[in-house]
Amino acid sequence: MTALSTSETGGPIPARSEIDVLSPADGRLVGKVADMSAPEVEAVAHRLRGAQPAWAAIGFTGRRIWLERFRDWILDNEDRLLRLVQDETGKTWGDLPIGEIVASVDVLNYWARNAERFLAPQKARPHNVMMATKRMRVTYQPYQLVGSITPWNAQLAMQMLDIPAALMAGCAVLTKASEVTPLAWAATVKGWKEIGAPDVLDAVTGRGPAGAAVVDNVDMIQFTGSVGTGRRIGIRAAERMIPCCLELGGKDAMIVLADADLDRAAKAAVWGGFYNAGQICVSVERVYVEAPVYDEFVGKVVDLTRKLRVGTDAPGSYDADVGAVATPQQLSIIERHVADAVAKGATVAVGGHRVPGPGLFHQPTVLLDVDESMACMAEETFGPTLPIVKVADADEAVRRTNDSDFGLAASVFTRNHANGRAIAARIDSGSVNVNNVMTNVFQLPVPFGGRRNSGLGARHGGAEGIRKYCWAKSVIEERFNLPTEIYWYPTKARRIRLMTRAARLLSAGDWRRRLRLRR
Repeated sequence: MTALSTSETGGPIPARSEIDVLSPADGRLVGKVADMSAPEVEAVAHRLRGAQPAWAAIGFTGRRIWLERFRDWILDNEDRLLRLVQDETGKTWGDLPIGEIVASVDVLNYWARNAERFLAPQKARPHNVMMATKRMRVTYQPYQLVGSITPWNAQLAMQMLDIPAALMAGCAVLTKASEVTPLAWAATVKGWKEIGAPDVLDAVTGRGPAGAAVVDNVDMIQFTGSVGTGRRIGIRAAERMIPCCLELGGKDAMIVLADADLDRAAKAAVWGGFYNAGQICVSVERVYVEAPVYDEFVGKVVDLTRKLRVGTDAPGSYDADVGAVATPQQLSIIERHVADAVAKGATVAVGGHRVPGPGLFHQPTVLLDVDESMACMAEETFGPTLPIVKVADADEAVRRTNDSDFGLAASVFTRNHANGRAIAARIDSGSVNVNNVMTNVFQLPVPFGGRRNSGLGARHGGAEGIRKYCWAKSVIEERFNLPTEIYWYPTKARRIRLMTRAARLLSAGDWRRRLRLRR
């Protein structure tokens, strides 16, 4: 069992209540963390603020050195970290390395190598001749303290999608992982301290009040989680007049056109729907298939789904495909969605039930004869269900894809790349994958954001992915030290007339207006 106190993340240890961390695979106690109070969170934030100016002052090269050492520590401790993740999540060993370690070090490398270029001062040219005496540039100043709050579905990757950019920008970062799965991230932050890095990264633990205290003590907030919590954070950020980036829920649709490679599409649907037991914001949660290939596609999906192994395997064994559901509450949502669909006429092609036993497991479930009146088609399930719908054509598929409160991502499968791009242009979501699923999450040069209830702002996006952790400062410099400006006091009619005539000559759209021949 892992026991963590705030002494391991740099803070004080007053008497406080603790949170039990239970394995969803078998219900055993795997660790305890402190349920920190708002004053305790505030104290950590204050300490981080104190260290930030020196962190910003060491420059990009200095910060890159520390991120590269952190990367190496993560690689050196991979097995221990993955065991912690598995203990608190019940994930399969096959889901862990790529989704947690590989993704984390890739993001660390990307920002370590590109931050200086992305945040270099930008020169701007005067927009008209009258401003030709100005030199202009934009510089990017880091927010002193950034907050990052993440959910329970990807312990390392969710934080690592954000904090390397903030650190490379020169910010200090205060993090909070879900109280359901805090162990692996707390251990990772402890690694930052073990390498002797400056005191600009820390993790707090606790329930809702601890998260609210993070929002109340930072200068910018990055949140990943539910729509309801995201809205409350957005409101609080607006009250405090601080920027926020919210990555919320998804109900991602997959469109399979009649000319698609059905073998590839079926494999993508099964992996996209059931990876991490469907607990990914960009999981495939709806599939629309053109009628001519519907039966063949469904047959392939059902065959593949029947072969999936459910359970939590031993470390390094790779003996399971679909792991545990993280919480009893989430398992109840999955069961409710399946029951609602069946009650309204849906057919369960495979699966459909919770797996008997002490763990929180649900069978990978394929649902047919579904429509948007069912919860499994309208609400985010966040579980191993795959509803499949027959549609007449691509137009119907696009219309039904867009008829959703969410708009995080989508996918289109077709052999015609031009048609795939055309369909993608019509889909109202933050990202569209053509002939793949979920891959948009880790394409760092392009934005990863959503529409409607799926969020506000975006992760990644090349330069924009790190500039969001900075405020832009415009510096306007005079090229010549003239004794005065034409519009300065004292007001002189001759000067004002000269200036307005010059503006007319430079700005009017035709020669008559320039010469005041047209009124």
